[in-house]
Amino acid sequence: MASHDPLSPETLFEHVQDADSFHFPRAFAPAHHGHFDIPQPFNLHQPLWEMKSGNAMLDSIVFPLDLKLTKFMVLELIAAVLIAIFFIGLATKIRYGGLPKGRLWNMLEAMILFIRDNVARPCIGKDDADRYVPFLLTMFFFILGCNLLGMIPWMGSPTGAFAVTAALALMTFIVTVGTGIQKFGFMGFLKSQVPHMDLPGPIGPPMKFGIFLIEMLGLCVKHAVLSIRLLANMFAGHIVLAVIVAFIAATANTLFFWGVMPASILGATAISLLELFVAFLQAYVFVFLASLFIGAAVHPH
Repeated sequence: MASHDPLSPETLFEHVQDADSFHFPRAFAPAHHGHFDIPQPFNLHQPLWEMKSGNAMLDSIVFPLDLKLTKFMVLELIAAVLIAIFFIGLATKIRYGGLPKGRLWNMLEAMILFIRDNVARPCIGKDDADRYVPFLLTMFFFILGCNLLGMIPWMGSPTGAFAVTAALALMTFIVTVGTGIQKFGFMGFLKSQVPHMDLPGPIGPPMKFGIFLIEMLGLCVKHAVLSIRLLANMFAGHIVLAVIVAFIAATANTLFFWGVMPASILGATAISLLELFVAFLQAYVFVFLASLFIGAAVHPH
């Protein structure tokens, strides 16, 4: 049956999508077939909103609005707690004049200075950048934490869910627009979207209005792409890993097993190393683009 086919879309997406339980190998919990259910405080019998498109990939990343606690929520909370533990400790040491020592402290300090000096200040401007460094650092380390948690077997990456990446992009959009409104005022921000042009009277107003609509649409599209870019990279990487590992199960009862099994393990190891690089790269790309958008709001045209 298709549901037992390790290479079927339904089976592959099950390993990378969100769920209301953690799925571990059966040996870890034989009585529950490897499933650890997450306690649910809201037991809604009917979702508040549900969409079924019939597309397996789309339905695997867009979930009903049923107020369930899911494993991605748990992983996001773990990422947030780890960030708080590391950086509250680091901030306390810096506050009391401690000297940087130890690999962890030096690594975190190097990453903070890199985001400030090589991302925020060049993109936003030295005079304005430091105001946005805490926001950019929070985004960077939260995305990185979620990406790295996805490298742990049987966990899953929260950044492979559209709800997570869309929320991150929405927060960036709010900061970008809020920055422009704070600096220029509401009408001033809208006017700043259109560059100054010396146009003859008859064609000036319609031309500027058309450019204004294009710029506003572009502002929305840029932040939507910010969400989809992160989602696509993380989701696709985990699907590739799932496919490579699924070849082992697909050939389990055939003569090809002993040839496919070591090749799949080596392939999965190589892809995992690439995914480790991508975890850092996508966190950096997201924050770099967010800095560009904020810089464009601060210094329009």
